[in-house]
Amino acid sequence: MRDASAVYSRVSGNPTGSPLSRGRAEDTISLANVTLVADPAGALYWPDEKLLAVADLHLEKGSAFAARGVLLPPYDTATTLARLARLIERYAPRAVVALGDSFHDGGGPARMDDISRVALKALQRGRDWVWIAGNHDPDPAENIGGRFADVLAFGALTFRHEPTPQLGDGEIAGHLHPVARVARRGRAVSRRCFASDARRLVMPAFGAYTGGLNVRDRAIVSVFGALSFTAHMLGAARLYAVPAARCLSD
Repeated sequence: MRDASAVYSRVSGNPTGSPLSRGRAEDTISLANVTLVADPAGALYWPDEKLLAVADLHLEKGSAFAARGVLLPPYDTATTLARLARLIERYAPRAVVALGDSFHDGGGPARMDDISRVALKALQRGRDWVWIAGNHDPDPAENIGGRFADVLAFGALTFRHEPTPQLGDGEIAGHLHPVARVARRGRAVSRRCFASDARRLVMPAFGAYTGGLNVRDRAIVSVFGALSFTAHMLGAARLYAVPAARCLSD
């Protein structure tokens, strides 16, 4: 049975040579007075607690489409897990939190091939792994390891899939797949992004086949109450902070 609220045991101290100590200012986001490292790959790392968070993996999206007769290259799960493996190698987290919609549908875990299943369990070895319930995968799945929770509340931060209607400090959510669009050298450029106003944060989708929603869309603006938040756009090697009010609509 899934816990109503999961609590991750505190790990004190900031490890020597942590990503925070070698990161640039544009790679960090302050949320509820907690400093987090925003990785250009689309993950969030909490150095003091050695916790890595990712959102909206949508594993087995390709096989879900294939079952409906829409053929996509069947490599999304392997690609997404390989990207996640590189982050885990870089940060060596003690905990990984997947913020819901980790699988594209309820049948995704059963469709996962043996190679991907072995790769996933290798990533989990020696660390706490928490699957947060999403709207695509609301129920605990069998044979994928880890533990399941609706919400992970820890210290000043709360991790969940969908942002809540109430304004709450320290909330980190996924679900909305934020994308920022800006003008650059005479043309429009769109990138996945973190959306944050120092009180709440919406993470970009991490999955290889995931789409995105413009940060000026009402669904995202309503999370923050106005366009008074920042879009931290993912670049090849760094993030680019752009006020949401300066971003372009679709």
